[in-house]
Amino acid sequence: MRLTKLGHACVQITRDDRTIIIDPGSFSGAAGALAASDAVLITHEHFDHFDADGLREAMARRPALEVWTSRVVAESLADLGGRVHQVGHGDAVTIAGFDVHVYGEEHEILHPDVPPIPNVGFLVDGEVFHPGDALTVPGEPVPTLCLPGNAPWMKIPELYSYARAVRPERAFVVHDGLLNDIGLTVMGKHVSAAGEELGKDFRRLEPGESVELGAA
Repeated sequence: MRLTKLGHACVQITRDDRTIIIDPGSFSGAAGALAASDAVLITHEHFDHFDADGLREAMARRPALEVWTSRVVAESLADLGGRVHQVGHGDAVTIAGFDVHVYGEEHEILHPDVPPIPNVGFLVDGEVFHPGDALTVPGEPVPTLCLPGNAPWMKIPELYSYARAVRPERAFVVHDGLLNDIGLTVMGKHVSAAGEELGKDFRRLEPGESVELGAA
């Protein structure tokens, strides 16, 4: 299995001749990856995770492309019919030949007076977990964690706590598109330290960088 970090919160997962992409939002620069994907997984409706226009364009060009996503995103794409699939916490589905378990229900709190929106995380082939904008701990081991590195809803102590709760074998940073070079350096030091606590490899991949992962 190959994991490729695209922009911000977007990753591409490839095994053999199958490819899925998770959260190709407005910051992701994922147009080319969408064109080569067999399926799209979207955790929630925020623009940095869900680019409706870009996704619709890709689906128009690629009739076989289908989407698995949260309730709100599925409702917004309802005109696309059976090509869009709503999933929720506890679901187990097969997507483009990948076994996907769905964990999580709500986005982290952004405003104390505003209820959270739906957010679903995806565990792909028992190997890679992408939580979206939530610090969800799946009910099964996570070898590879897509670790949120920075967000308006997140503090650095929560990064450490989340890593300790999930205890992945390795972690690669997502959700870093809001940071300049200084912020990326600071975040990277904390990500490395969180990995060192567990004796594991935690780091940030540059956009376009790939890593090979072992079998699930």
